[in-house]
Amino acid sequence: MTSLSTETPRERGEDGPRGGREPARRGAPGAAEEPEAAIRLAGLAKTYGTGKGRPALDTVDLVIPRGSLFGLLGPNGAGKSTLINILAGLVLKSAGKAVIWGIDIDEAPRQARAAIGIVPQELNIDPFFTPRELLDLHAGFYGVPRRERRTDELLATLGLTDKATAPARTLSGGMRRRLMVAKAMVHAPPVLVLDEPTAGFDVELRLQLWAHVRELNARGTTVLLTTHYLEEAEELCDRIAIIDRGRLVVAERTEVLLRRLDDKSLTIATAEHVTSVPAALAGFRVEIAAPGRLVFRYRPSRTRLAELLDAVRASGLTIVDLSTTEADLQDVFLRLTGSAAIARARP
Repeated sequence: MTSLSTETPRERGEDGPRGGREPARRGAPGAAEEPEAAIRLAGLAKTYGTGKGRPALDTVDLVIPRGSLFGLLGPNGAGKSTLINILAGLVLKSAGKAVIWGIDIDEAPRQARAAIGIVPQELNIDPFFTPRELLDLHAGFYGVPRRERRTDELLATLGLTDKATAPARTLSGGMRRRLMVAKAMVHAPPVLVLDEPTAGFDVELRLQLWAHVRELNARGTTVLLTTHYLEEAEELCDRIAIIDRGRLVVAERTEVLLRRLDDKSLTIATAEHVTSVPAALAGFRVEIAAPGRLVFRYRPSRTRLAELLDAVRASGLTIVDLSTTEADLQDVFLRLTGSAAIARARP
């Protein structure tokens, strides 16, 4: 029976794959200076088939800063997976330029792929290997010398140390997903892409995974996240881009994006059993949600909260409780996606 060796060609005294030189890893002696942009896309386009239909990606320009936790959002079929597959080298772009960690994917495709780790939606783990064996084997595929492998460190970081020697088939769903993240990190890539990593997870598993992702980001790894859980993106990401029908709709810091709608609501409970809007409040956007419960809708850029409260008091009402609600990422997402939004985005 032939034994499977995890030694790399370099460890056996041979040249790397095709005689190519291994790319310098982050932090390694002689490594290039870290770029300002972890990923830079310019005019990136992809059209499948004959090219007569709507492009999957339509001249996307995007910069993902080094060290960010960046969210890429969009409806199904928006082009997110196509963009990620181009970065991973699985799909050939039709036009434009893509640079990962300062490396052009056309000029140095192997080095560009070595600078990125991809965690796909599907769980592709050999059930008969242990986590330690899988990470060691995967590091060998990337040409990482044994003395530079971080197998135990990754197992500890992702909370898998106590399962290091257990067959992967015995791991829970959350553990398998964390093992996928560890596999993507074996070659110490400066950029990590998570494609719908918590799809189908319960709340506890999602919180556990995001704790590990935050830790990786705090250590300097740039994280690109795609998710349909908009509350996750709003909570985690410092920057967010929204893509729809192949076109980039917006890319901004999260707090700036959330201010785009300029929309708030103020709910006031009064001591009086109010059933109709007092005349003194007729100039505001207000409705009676229930007897003694008024809901104001206003734009913070034009109306100050103090003005609303003064108007309520002037109408003779006694305020016993109040709460405000701001537009969230779901509101922004729904406003910016769709055919109307794309029409506005076209030059």
